[in-house]
Amino acid sequence: MATASKPISNAAQERFDLRGKVVVITGGGKGIGKIYAREFAHAGAKVVAADIDGEGAEAVAREIAAEGYEAIGLRVDISDAAAVEVMAKTALEKFGVIDVLINNASLMSVLPRRDWMEIPVEEWDRVMDVNLRGMFLCCQAVAPAMKARKYGKIVNISSSRVWEGTPLRLHYTTSKAGVVGFTRALSRELGPHGITVNSVSPGATLSETQVASSSGNYLATRVEGRAIERAQVPEDLVGAVMFLSTQASDFMTGQTINVDGGKAMH
Repeated sequence: MATASKPISNAAQERFDLRGKVVVITGGGKGIGKIYAREFAHAGAKVVAADIDGEGAEAVAREIAAEGYEAIGLRVDISDAAAVEVMAKTALEKFGVIDVLINNASLMSVLPRRDWMEIPVEEWDRVMDVNLRGMFLCCQAVAPAMKARKYGKIVNISSSRVWEGTPLRLHYTTSKAGVVGFTRALSRELGPHGITVNSVSPGATLSETQVASSSGNYLATRVEGRAIERAQVPEDLVGAVMFLSTQASDFMTGQTINVDGGKAMH
């Protein structure tokens, strides 16, 4: 005899509920960040898409708004402290709170793949300015608002390159290893304030920026060795990032979740 299925409890739903949450996504105007912005909006979040490509960020916000969701797009160079402060202030003025910060912006696709001895020091410094200093500044900008509410979620995007030791973009790989250390240390500083700090390390992902900067040969080699033998797409990352942004991960901090189809296991 068939029995009617029981409704899901409210407590279970609340753990994963993003409705009404204010989510700031850096690098939200293109690539994987654009997918995060769209999917968080579809889950009911209010999205702040911040990108050095201001037109791209505004276009993403318009697309989200056209679907009936709430979003704003901002031009932000995350390596500029004043610009980052304006980003946080604008988000608070528009939505009142900041629940989640996703530090997704990074300098990668424009970097040539080359021997480490050929990397100009100016290029090394710019990568560190964006990928590490920028993340540091964004966390500093949103932390006071999160501390005031004794709750918040910070999700930093690293890279599976740090587990593999992938060569030819040494500065990028180094910066993404720094994200892991930053995440661990900051989680201890912000834990007493009810703020979790975690990271996700994506594998090579077929985003618009990655495809534009990679040959077909290179992308094919990145699939080799995966337990799940297919190309990775931006949507593969959404679940892990969302999980770390919800109450379901409230007792998880300082951790890095690797999402690369099982290529690197640690």
